Amino acid sequence: MNKLGCRAGRRAREKTRKKHEDVYKVSLSHEAQFVLLRRWLKEKGFTSQSLIPVNFHGTGRGLMATQTIKAKDSVISLPEKCLLTTETVLGSYMGDYIKRWHPPVSPLLALCCFLIAERHRGDASEWSPYINILPKTYTCPVYFSDDIIDLLPRSLQKKATEQKEQLQELYCSSLMFFRSLQPLFTQLTEELFTRDALQWAWCSVNTRTVYMAHDQNDYLSREKNIYALAPYLDLLNHCPNVQVEAGFNKQTCCYEVKSVQGCKKFQQAFINYGPHDNHRLLLEYGFVASGNPHSVIYVDLGNLKLCLDEKDKQLTQKLLYLRDNDFLRNLTFGMDGPSWRLMTALRLLSLKPEQYCSWKSVLLGAAMSRDREEWCIHSALKLCNNLNDDNVKALERLSQLKQGANLSRLEQLCVVESLRQEEQRILEHTRVVLQNLWGQ
Repeated sequence: MNKLGCRAGRRAREKTRKKHEDVYKVSLSHEAQFVLLRRWLKEKGFTSQSLIPVNFHGTGRGLMATQTIKAKDSVISLPEKCLLTTETVLGSYMGDYIKRWHPPVSPLLALCCFLIAERHRGDASEWSPYINILPKTYTCPVYFSDDIIDLLPRSLQKKATEQKEQLQELYCSSLMFFRSLQPLFTQLTEELFTRDALQWAWCSVNTRTVYMAHDQNDYLSREKNIYALAPYLDLLNHCPNVQVEAGFNKQTCCYEVKSVQGCKKFQQAFINYGPHDNHRLLLEYGFVASGNPHSVIYVDLGNLKLCLDEKDKQLTQKLLYLRDNDFLRNLTFGMDGPSWRLMTALRLLSLKPEQYCSWKSVLLGAAMSRDREEWCIHSALKLCNNLNDDNVKALERLSQLKQGANLSRLEQLCVVESLRQEEQRILEHTRVVLQNLWGQ
């Protein structure tokens, strides 16, 4: 084929590829709520046209670059007037009520109350263009029913349950403060500041704020005041492989996100929340990152005991020794197999009664005999298979529950299913690594 034919073939293939990509993204920039949001932000000084809202297949709503963003260039720069912070709340109609309340409310609660109140005010709210694009519900574990929490990995079940308890405690401890706001509303605060409303506001703050340190304020509790809701900027989705520099620039008075690698025209622009594994992403943000290089599978004590010899008379003592030396925490499997901490814990658990004097040296990395090392590999493989069986059962149950589920519940089930599928991938890699070690 001549060069002209090659070029024509390349152009045709490129055209076909772009056509397929376009099928998986739909612009949202002409929808009324986003038109109003852009108009509102423009009035506050945000005029950038380099990012538009798009619904992407796989990641949902996000921002697409309308022009190439070069390395070190700004992805987005949001003026301070656009940010919703505790300073915004204290300067509002709610400010005097917060300032009078003792003991002082937390920065988090102040923001939550303001969001609930502004949502209630509807179009009368100055912040309505932003409130209207916030999700109506979230896929964070605080929204999960008990049967969905039961389908999470064991180590995450505990954290999810604790998170729900913390939210319930925040709600119960805030009831008197909610009642103090009654003069601001015609509707009873008991009907307005419900647990469901607090749950929505709490997730809105927890999943969408950017980190922005504020000076301590006498009117708020001593908890860290690090929240800033950033309209439009918070449409940027997380990608673990993207590098950005983000923070508030005191010179420009803008919250800025700069790209380290750059972003091609018509591609989704991303932000990076940090080196978080999928457990933390689900717990704090309500989503799972496919192919997340930071993801691991956690092995808790319950998992560990299933692969141990109950006849070992030193087992209880060994487990206490591991706990006292902080070796029962962060035991994991990753894409490259079992972690050093997990194998070290197994090595100590493998020791025979007469090897009691070797316990300390094993934790320090001492070499093991061949038969003890084989025991460790075999135990790790057994542990991997047990976790895999649990994963398969959970995926089967998830498939059953998805049938006939309403949209909100279906979204929750799908995010748990994504987590389990990612863990399945890690376990399959781990099994291959361990089988290779076993065969050596």
